[in-house]
Amino acid sequence: MTEHERKFLKISNLKKGFGSGDTRQEVLKGIDFSVAKGEFCVLLGPSGSGKSTLLNIIGGIDNPDSGYISINGDKLEEMGEKELTLYRRKHLGYVFQMYNLIPNLNVKENIEVGAYLSDNPLEIDDLLNTLGLFEHRYKLPNQLSGGQQQRVSIGRAIVKNPDILLCDEPTGALDYKTSKEILKLIEDVNQKYGNSVVMVTHNEEIRKMADHVIKLRDGVIRQNDVNENKISAVELDW
Repeated sequence: MTEHERKFLKISNLKKGFGSGDTRQEVLKGIDFSVAKGEFCVLLGPSGSGKSTLLNIIGGIDNPDSGYISINGDKLEEMGEKELTLYRRKHLGYVFQMYNLIPNLNVKENIEVGAYLSDNPLEIDDLLNTLGLFEHRYKLPNQLSGGQQQRVSIGRAIVKNPDILLCDEPTGALDYKTSKEILKLIEDVNQKYGNSVVMVTHNEEIRKMADHVIKLRDGVIRQNDVNENKISAVELDW
C-alpha cells in the first residue's frame, strides 16, 4: 500500500466547539489520525466523547473551527458549498441509526435513489443479492422488519460505490441477533467492494472486528490502535 493510500482519509489537528463565552464547550480538542483506503475503522467512545461530531465533520455535514479533513488528497475546507454538495453526493455514503426510507417506494426503488447520485453505481440486482433483499425487492418499507429496513439504508448508501461509508450507530435501534447480522453485512460490503468504513459506536465489542480503532474521550484520542487479531462479526458476543 502506498503512503497516499495509507492516508486516504486524513484528519489533521481538528478542533470544534459549540456555544460562546461561559457556556462554550470544546467538543473536539485537536484530533489527528488517518484511515487507509479500504480500511474498517471504528470510532469508539461514550456519549459526549465527540465521535458523532467528528463523523459529521468527516461527512461534510458540519465544519471544524480549525484543522482540516482531506479525502484522497482533496481538502474539504477548500471546497465551496456547491463543490462540497457534489463531493458528498459522489464520494460519501451515510448509514444512520434511523433508516429514513421513502415510504411509498419499494426496496429496489429506495436503493435506486442512491444510484441516481452516482456516475459509477453498483449493479443493483447484484447488490440486492449481497444484501439478502432480492426476494423482498418489491416490498414497501412498512412490510419489512427493522433489520431489513437497515439493510435497505445500507444498500442506498453503498450503491453509489462511495469511497467512504460513514456509519453512525447503525445497530443502535436493533436487537442483538439483528445487530450482528447488520455488522456482518457491513463487513461483507467492505470486503467485497473495498470501500473504507468509518463507524461510530459505544459498543466495545465491535472494536474486535475493525482494522483500526480510534478511542475518544472528552474530545481527545485516548487510543489509536491497529487491530492485529481482528475477528469476524459473527464471532462477536456482548
